Amino acid sequence: MKRFLQLVKDCLTTIKEHMPWDLEERLQENPDILLVDVREPYEYDAMHIEGSMLVPRGILESACEWDFEETIPELVRARDREVVVVCRSVQRSVLAAHSLQILGYKNVASLATGIRGWKDYDLPLVDGDGNDVDLDYADEYFTPKLREDQLRPRDWVDPV
Repeated sequence: MKRFLQLVKDCLTTIKEHMPWDLEERLQENPDILLVDVREPYEYDAMHIEGSMLVPRGILESACEWDFEETIPELVRARDREVVVVCRSVQRSVLAAHSLQILGYKNVASLATGIRGWKDYDLPLVDGDGNDVDLDYADEYFTPKLREDQLRPRDWVDPV
């Protein structure tokens, strides 16, 4: 049995990653890069990289194929384009990039450090209406808000 972070680590052996500053440069060199944001709609509406396409992780695979309610034609046709997958901090984007590779996408990468790292590098973010997001607000937004019941119990023994 694998844990979530082990699964992500295993996928990283086959997934390219771009640091935010590298992606900023790549976007200038190749404006045809398809940025696929796999976060949830409420996360995307709060802030995202301008020009990115929202494809929530839960529908990614069906969005990549014809004849589904979730089909996104631009994504289906992007198998030969450079695609960079984005999420909040990197785990979902790595798993999504892995799925895209399995589905035949030839040039896929993940944004290392995710939107959080993009923000930490002081690169711009916009909200769902296209307005610039104050990066101080983004700092607060990205601060983890775990409930007590989400924390590992002190007496927890990991069976793995």
